[in-house]
Amino acid sequence: MIRTLFIMIWTILVTIFFGVIVIVISFFSKKGNICHKCAGAWARSILAVSRIKVSVKGLSNIDSIKSCIYMPNHQSNFDIPVLLGHLNVQFRWLAKVELFKIPIFGYAMKRAGYISIDRSNRKSAFKSLKRAAKIIREGVSVLIFPEGTRNKESNIGQFKKGGFVLAVDSGVPIVPVIIHGTRAIMPKKKLLIRPKDVILEIKKPIETRDYTRKTKEDLMEKVRQTISDSFERGKRYNP
Repeated sequence: MIRTLFIMIWTILVTIFFGVIVIVISFFSKKGNICHKCAGAWARSILAVSRIKVSVKGLSNIDSIKSCIYMPNHQSNFDIPVLLGHLNVQFRWLAKVELFKIPIFGYAMKRAGYISIDRSNRKSAFKSLKRAAKIIREGVSVLIFPEGTRNKESNIGQFKKGGFVLAVDSGVPIVPVIIHGTRAIMPKKKLLIRPKDVILEIKKPIETRDYTRKTKEDLMEKVRQTISDSFERGKRYNP
């Protein structure tokens, strides 16, 4: 419990520190690339203090030149620092609106070019997807949790349709990303943090050009099956 308290205090302090830095830099870095790198440093500092080691598999499946949509599973609050710290490419987060209400942290996310999405408000969510599509057209990748929120079960939850509408409208590939091990570190609705090794697995891109809004459910099932199969296999070496 003492370790968890220390990690929480550290997280608050580095969030304030890096949040202020990102806010200041954002006025000079219009594209947000430097801000995103600062977010990576923030994330790695939290992982280091938490004694969490991350191994990355499938880096060769990333084409940093082309834009895409990264879709990872979501099991824990620690998914965020794992992805920011070790998915070593430029991307902009499409994240739930609640995160943007956190003092300093939320404003820093906004200044870094990350996009809030309110799934309870259809009109607002549509605007968020349009903004994400604009970013993709400008050559920057987007990351979205297709499950929408953390899944408290030890499997892959049902997917939301928004990310797949964005994918078929943009015509860019989806890169499935599987995070193994974070659920055991800090499950949903649990405060205790336990050090554990994590594996970040990056799968081959799935092309979306042959799909339309009418067939997006087929694409959604293909991506979900890819993530689910790898996640289940991962339980053997990272239970």
